[in-house]
Amino acid sequence: MLLILFAAALFLPAYGAKREAEKTAGGEASESEPAEYETAENGTEEADGSGSGTAENETAGKIVIDPGHGGMDSGMVGESGASEKVLNLIYAKKLAALLEAEGYEAVLTRETEDGLYDTDASNKKAQDMERRVAIIAEEDPLLTVSIHQNSYPEDPSVKGPQVFYFGQSAEGEKLAAAIQDSLNEELAIERPRTQKGNTTYYILKRSVSTTVIVECGFLTNPEEEALLQEEAYQDQVAQAICDGILDYIQGGV
Repeated sequence: MLLILFAAALFLPAYGAKREAEKTAGGEASESEPAEYETAENGTEEADGSGSGTAENETAGKIVIDPGHGGMDSGMVGESGASEKVLNLIYAKKLAALLEAEGYEAVLTRETEDGLYDTDASNKKAQDMERRVAIIAEEDPLLTVSIHQNSYPEDPSVKGPQVFYFGQSAEGEKLAAAIQDSLNEELAIERPRTQKGNTTYYILKRSVSTTVIVECGFLTNPEEEALLQEEAYQDQVAQAICDGILDYIQGGV
């Protein structure tokens, strides 16, 4: 009997602390502005977006990968019918496999083509975005990469990968630069882009980890739309993103 009481005395405080922790856890309009990140504002207290996740983060082995869109929100759809929500998930899963092969734990915000909203939600897009940010906060990762496909209907000749970061995050800029440089080099981009900062995109502004948005290419460019659907190219893009992440983690930027 004494042994049981002694074990309970040790177990209950730890269990209570765990329960308390559980309760407190909670396409683009122009060439450089993925419009969905300007939505879902609902008065929730904002994170400062400064990027708390660094190489010293105590969960340094965990990386969140966020495949954009899903469910009723298909994102951009190319002329051939290529759906952004489908492509985002393909690229995200390939990136996750590469990171796991490097010894990191990859957490996807969605693993199916479904969105992250309730079917009866009054604002499905807002709820979807809020839940993505909540997953990032709960996982407390080293960094977060949100995967998207770009669009620029005004000029179908525009193409190439583009990486965005929260404009007030020094770590976000370093991560974005590492991934952008890796994409430019490994994909032999004809007109290399530079990383772009922004202070309004929802997932960048609200995420508590160092977060970037990777636009893999433009579905409004017929040549790139076809390329983005080729498995060999998908593998190249995923590898380039992975290499950029590893370069950032290892301090190569």
